[in-house]
Amino acid sequence: MEQNGSQKFFYSLEELINDAFGQDVSIIRMDRVPGGDINNAYRLSLSNGESLFVKTNSASNLDSFLTESGGLCALRSLKKIGVPEVLGAGTDEQRGISFLALEYIESSPQTPSYWETFGHQLAELHRTDCLAYVDSERSGARFGFYEDNYIGATPQKNHPKKAWVEFYRECRLLPQITMAEKYFDITVRKKADWLLEHLDLYLREPEFPSLLHGDLWSGNMMCGKVDIPWIIDPAAYVGDFEADLAMTQMFGSLPERFYAAYNEVNPIDKTGYARRRHLYDLYQLLNHLNIFGSMYLGSVVDIINMYAGV
Repeated sequence: MEQNGSQKFFYSLEELINDAFGQDVSIIRMDRVPGGDINNAYRLSLSNGESLFVKTNSASNLDSFLTESGGLCALRSLKKIGVPEVLGAGTDEQRGISFLALEYIESSPQTPSYWETFGHQLAELHRTDCLAYVDSERSGARFGFYEDNYIGATPQKNHPKKAWVEFYRECRLLPQITMAEKYFDITVRKKADWLLEHLDLYLREPEFPSLLHGDLWSGNMMCGKVDIPWIIDPAAYVGDFEADLAMTQMFGSLPERFYAAYNEVNPIDKTGYARRRHLYDLYQLLNHLNIFGSMYLGSVVDIINMYAGV
């Protein structure tokens, strides 16, 4: 076993289990559970009565698990909202897999108070000092992350920047627009280039940076026992909290009491946010276009047309 910062690396599932639970503990069952479109996911039942959650993929997917581990550790370190404990990641040569192991969270039905608690806790997360994750003391940067990671299956650049508009242009929209060039005609690409050059007309420089989940749709939220909110599967980085809020609305908004509770702790500039929101949708929809294909082209072009002034 090797140590990488606060993340542990293992060379088999058994090595991880023995490290976490003791040398006499073994796997007695591996049951498939929902875990997204990219990875296989399992609930491992252990001989000591404990369970853990494990995601697996081919060995070549190891970097995705290592960077997801880094995002989970960062979010968990702020102690503002439920984030599963990372037990470790690694490769299992005998099984021919890479893996990420987390504490197992039992899901429970949501009650109305869940959404109020979730709104308060997410707002508290967004208001917590997080500049250590962009090495701000050395670089002076306020946005980005200490490592690149992934948004779904797509590499996500997190190169630290001093300005949010610069970061969102260079590390979010530009890479996705470049990947999507094959879908664009000359007119759409011209409008996309104009938008990149004029993002400062629409985006603000936020009062403070926030540690973001980065992919906060309803499938990456869980209600645990006693109404505890949990967030999973992050694409974490430091940015403007409005980007997380926009993602909660992209595929249909959460209940209004979530946003009202959030606003009690971290006030939302509702008029300005409404003007900016679809620019944050654009990044996510471009990623869907690049992963899943032309079914998302119309939505991407609609947003480019909404903002482009040419």
